Amino acid sequence: MRLTIRQVETIPIRVPLPRVYRGSHYQMTHRSTIVTRIHMDEGIVGEVFTGDEDHINPQIERVILDEIAPRLIGQDAFAVERCWELARPATFDILRDRRIALVACAAVDGAIWDAVGKTLGQPLWRLWGGYRNTIGVIWTGGYYTADIPIEAEMAAAREAGIAGMKFKVGGRSPEEDARRFIAARKAAGPDFVLIADANQGYTPDEAVRFARLVEDHGLYYFEEPCRWHNDRRAMRDVRYRSVARVCAGQSEYSAGGCRDLMVDSAIDFCNFDSSWSGGPTEWRRVAAMALSFDVRMCHHEEAHIGAHLLASIPHGTFADTMPPDRDPVWNRMIANRPPIVNGCLTLSESPGFGWELDADFIQAHRTA
Repeated sequence: MRLTIRQVETIPIRVPLPRVYRGSHYQMTHRSTIVTRIHMDEGIVGEVFTGDEDHINPQIERVILDEIAPRLIGQDAFAVERCWELARPATFDILRDRRIALVACAAVDGAIWDAVGKTLGQPLWRLWGGYRNTIGVIWTGGYYTADIPIEAEMAAAREAGIAGMKFKVGGRSPEEDARRFIAARKAAGPDFVLIADANQGYTPDEAVRFARLVEDHGLYYFEEPCRWHNDRRAMRDVRYRSVARVCAGQSEYSAGGCRDLMVDSAIDFCNFDSSWSGGPTEWRRVAAMALSFDVRMCHHEEAHIGAHLLASIPHGTFADTMPPDRDPVWNRMIANRPPIVNGCLTLSESPGFGWELDADFIQAHRTA
């Protein structure tokens, strides 16, 4: 059996958000992604949407079409590792933002895996390990947005059946952020998973102060607590000096970077992002290492991919989603998105990723 790559197609998407969403040191005004389709001689079309890089989406698309596609035309898509290796040189340009080519590689890698699943008639959660077909679902929230009261945000999450929330901190003092976190805990109740995500906003001392202030309020884990320049050692110290479990990995570009987090005892959870780092093929390498380090796996955003990866392994955690206003792509472009029941979604038996994308939504928000 062979699956011969004939053509690579891209459709860039850009959707305005109804408000500005602010984290510790960043803000979002749009949700952007690229739909990538790989057409095979045998009639199969692999499809995935990848990334949220609003400012560099056009550059990502050009790398897919101009640098990666010519290397893959005529290749056998079943040779996933070979296709991944053929795309990899796009990341070697030291004068270009590394993430541009990494997201481009991830788009192609994901579409190839979708085609493989469709050809074999199997969903990817099963092909990648098949540990289970359900996964808990969390929202990302707690943004520094004045028109969304914390109590109302927690009530909306509970009403939607969400299991928990990744709550933004790191943009204020540890004391003020702790008050916000505790208010969220009181509003959500004791059975709600509550994660603090500082997006590398604190010094180590500040991170320890925050962790100690909320240690009696059900902090599930503390994500990216420390500033980027010395974060592995800093996170190790936060783990040792507080009772908080630490999560990181989304800012790493490779399996090697996640390996170093584990070797340096910096993390308890690894939230490697397959769309920011070369694709599901690289994420699965990290997951294999994490199991041997007793580190649990997460996936930063991109739940349409992350849910399959996390459900396939024994040490997966939650699919990372967002409320409808923050992520209209996940909430509106996927026509067959499953309902959330008791905090979980159930992945279907449809082959590949199994998502049906709304053609009208794509047409309405595609860019030139």
